[in-house]
Amino acid sequence: MLTNTTYVSRRETAFAGSFARGRNTVRHTKRSLGSISQIVIISLITLIFGLIYVAEGTKATSFDYEISAVESEISEMTARRDDLAVEKARLTSVAAAKSSTVAMNMEDATATGYATE
Repeated sequence: MLTNTTYVSRRETAFAGSFARGRNTVRHTKRSLGSISQIVIISLITLIFGLIYVAEGTKATSFDYEISAVESEISEMTARRDDLAVEKARLTSVAAAKSSTVAMNMEDATATGYATE
């Protein structure tokens, strides 16, 4: 007849066959973590998850900076394109004015004297 104790006596084990020559009687104790160890482990896990969260947030912020830099470059190039379109229109109008029939019929300007008193 076996009991639920952690020690086993020779008399009870002789009939059960679990005790024999060369075997040791062993007392097994349940090991568990203490409250301080549990707090330390939970704190470390929280710290690791916090660092992962901050790292991912930093990546998103760096992508935002890259996007804003590209957008500012796009706006600068758009402004330059508009300036070049205005310059093209001005040069085209000057060329068209020089080759017009009205401009060809005009006389060249000559130097005139200045009136003095």
